Amino acid sequence: MEPDFNALAVFALVAEERSFRAAADRMGITRSAVSQTIRRLEETLGIALLQRTTRSVSLTEAGERLLAEVAPAIADMRAAIEATDNLRGRPRGQLRLAVSSIAERFLSGPFLAAFAEANPEIQIDITVTDEEFDIVAEGYDAGVRLGEVIEQDMVAVSVAGEERQLAVCAPAYRDRFGVPAHPGELAGHRCIGWRPAPKVPPYRWEFAEDGKEFSVAVAPEITTNDMALMIKLAVAGAGITFGMEESFRPWIARGELVSVLEKYCPRFAGFYLYYPSRRNLAPKLRALVDHLQRFR
Repeated sequence: MEPDFNALAVFALVAEERSFRAAADRMGITRSAVSQTIRRLEETLGIALLQRTTRSVSLTEAGERLLAEVAPAIADMRAAIEATDNLRGRPRGQLRLAVSSIAERFLSGPFLAAFAEANPEIQIDITVTDEEFDIVAEGYDAGVRLGEVIEQDMVAVSVAGEERQLAVCAPAYRDRFGVPAHPGELAGHRCIGWRPAPKVPPYRWEFAEDGKEFSVAVAPEITTNDMALMIKLAVAGAGITFGMEESFRPWIARGELVSVLEKYCPRFAGFYLYYPSRRNLAPKLRALVDHLQRFR
C-alpha cells in the first residue's frame, strides 16, 4: 500500500482542530475536500479513524494510534519548512503553547508582551491547563510545566531559578485560630485545597524534614482548580492554603498573607519550557527560546 502523505497531514490537522471546517480554513480548501481526503484514507486503511457527529469530531482507537505515530514526523516536517522559509524573513505563524496555571513568571504580562512586540508575525495561542497530556499529539509547539513532570525525551529550558511551595494564611486567621507548628497538625485546621480538574482528588501538600520529603493529605473545607480564588479566600480568612511562593508574593509583601511552616518548605527545580527534540527547530519556537534566555 502506497502511503498518501498529504492525506496523513490532513488527518493530523483535523485531529488537532477536532473540526473539518477549521482544518479546511487553515489549509485554504473546502470542507468537502477535507472530508473526501479523510474518507479515501479510511478506505485505504480499511478502518475508521474519526467519529463524526453534527456537533463534534473525535478520534477512534485506530485514529488515536495513528495520530500518535504520525504527529511527531509531521511536526518535524512543518519545522523544517518553517526553518527554510525563515531564511527569507522573520519568524512567523501560530505558536501554540500549553502552560501550567501556576507558571507565574512565564504568564506574567511583561514577558509575553515583550515577546509579542518583538515578533509581530507570530500569533501566540496559549492554553492555560494543568492536565497532563502529550503536547505533540495534541498539536502544541511547546509546554511549560514543573521540571519534575516533564518526560525525559523532551528538551527543557529553565524559565526561572528554583521555586518553592508555601502554606499561607491571613493574619486574621492566624490571630483567631493560631497556626500549625508541624505539617502533621494541618488536619486540625481549615484548609483551602487545589485540584487540577473535576473528579481528581485534591492535591497533596508536599513538605520536607531533615532532608526527607513527605506529603500530607489535608481534608480541605474548600477545593477549587482556580488559584486566584484560593488566594481570595485565604486573604478573607477562610483558612490555610498551599501553592507556589511566586503566586502569593504580592499579598505577602502587602501583609495580607503570612507564610506558615516555612522551614518545612524546601526549594526545588522550577518551571521549564519544553518541546520535542528535533533537528530542525521551528523559527517561531527558536524565537521564544531566545527571548526566554534573554529575559531571565
